[in-house]
Amino acid sequence: MNQVVFNFHDVILLMTAMMCMLFSALLVFTNPPKNISNYFLAAFLFTHAFIPLHELTMWGAEFKNTVRENFPQIYFIAGFAYYLDAALLYFYVKSLIFQDFHIRRKDYYHLAPFIIFTLFMILTFYRYPFAQRLEWINNQIFVYSSHYITVDLLCKILRVIYCVACFRLILKYKDLLKATHSNIEKVDVLWLKILVVGFLTVTIMEVFLGVAKFVGMVIGFDFHHLNLSFFEFVGLSGYYFTFVLVCTLVFTSMRYFASFEAIRQKKEPEQTKKPVQEKLLNPEYAEKIDSLMRSDKPYLMADITLDILAEKLAIPARDLSMIINRHFDINFYEFVNNYRIEEAQKILIDPKNKDKTITDVYLEVGFNSKSVFNTFFKKIVGQTPSEYRQLRQAPELAN
Repeated sequence: MNQVVFNFHDVILLMTAMMCMLFSALLVFTNPPKNISNYFLAAFLFTHAFIPLHELTMWGAEFKNTVRENFPQIYFIAGFAYYLDAALLYFYVKSLIFQDFHIRRKDYYHLAPFIIFTLFMILTFYRYPFAQRLEWINNQIFVYSSHYITVDLLCKILRVIYCVACFRLILKYKDLLKATHSNIEKVDVLWLKILVVGFLTVTIMEVFLGVAKFVGMVIGFDFHHLNLSFFEFVGLSGYYFTFVLVCTLVFTSMRYFASFEAIRQKKEPEQTKKPVQEKLLNPEYAEKIDSLMRSDKPYLMADITLDILAEKLAIPARDLSMIINRHFDINFYEFVNNYRIEEAQKILIDPKNKDKTITDVYLEVGFNSKSVFNTFFKKIVGQTPSEYRQLRQAPELAN
């Protein structure tokens, strides 16, 4: 029975590795040159492909014996992927969210874990004679040594930290989007949340196994003579879950990527120059913006963004964002939608528009969602659009 389970498990691991390699190649060869996000996704998938191969090498029922007998030199090579894939996932999420993201000098610090592990393996394993290394592999002395278990646990914890960092970026994304967009309802990040949470779940399971090994090492427990059926179940569940996640990641990223609204990264506050600061403090700029909003009514454009409005005003988008924040004390999303609510109030009380439905009104003033329109309207006016119309039109009908 166990033999059959492990054979099926081996197939799942091989399929995961093959899928990662295949889709990584497809992303590279079909990716537009300027689409950096897909390159990070391809790098993540390519690197992640070595993780199931590493697990096969270490724990596969038949595969591990084949490697030990014929290719002992590559026994730990695939394990280096553990120190790269989480960072690449983080860069994928970051490049997906920020349209101007590029690798900076400080980003190379993310290679530190990989470099440290390489030095660790050289000093504790590869510098020894081949015969001694082969004995450590066959007897599993090295993988159950205190230094390897400790480093492996730290690696698993680091991967959890990267997944948490990815999730925090996603949570901040919609707030950041409100600084540049007036409609954010069509932006769907649920798929990205689910995927990151999925990988976070897998890494937490790995940490659990790592902690169990570490505690066993501290108390002097001999793993070789223990029935590890529960730990095998956790490990196998993680591998099957990873297979599903890889499939989901590939297909959802292809489906939703085109509609993903990337934003610019915020620059450091100290880069704001003195002339810009003077403009921010000048109320004439706020009056100029308000005048244009009321005369040209750019807010009626459903897809208006900070860049479009900045172009109409002939000022940099970053300056416009700061002026709105300073003088109106709200973000761009609220700024535009406040004008839309004012326009909606005029339409609702105009007798000429009595045949217009609430749907007609919210679409006319630039909203894409009825629920968002109702929420904004009640927040500003204190009534729902229907209540507002009935109360305002009732006196006119009485007259």
